[in-house]
Amino acid sequence: MIEKLIGPVSGLLDKFIEDKDQKAKLAHDLATMAERHAQELAKGQLEVNKVEAGHHSLFVSGWRPAVGWVCVLGMAGNFMVIPFANFVLALLEIGVKVPLIDTATMMPVLMGMLGLGAMRTYEKKSGVERKK
Repeated sequence: MIEKLIGPVSGLLDKFIEDKDQKAKLAHDLATMAERHAQELAKGQLEVNKVEAGHHSLFVSGWRPAVGWVCVLGMAGNFMVIPFANFVLALLEIGVKVPLIDTATMMPVLMGMLGLGAMRTYEKKSGVERKK
């Protein structure tokens, strides 16, 4: 959201500030401020994630794995179980076909979780992971 505001504000600098160097410096400061803000938000979320993961209650620390397993079950059902069931039903000439599950709402969650996993793997390979 902040990045969407930077463009119009930078455009306003042209109207009110004549010095090109000062305009460039202010535009750079605005962009840097937005990046710092985004980094601070990410750091705050990481701290929340750490506290949640270390919690003794399964309902607090286990929700991420639960979401992951729901995604795994959805993918397994859609790409293995249902096609195999339809194959067996066709062989038995029953005339019933099990419809596939709509995974459109699940895929962004799964891709986000996989993306986070890929970032973690990159950290491990780069040697920048935290050691306990």
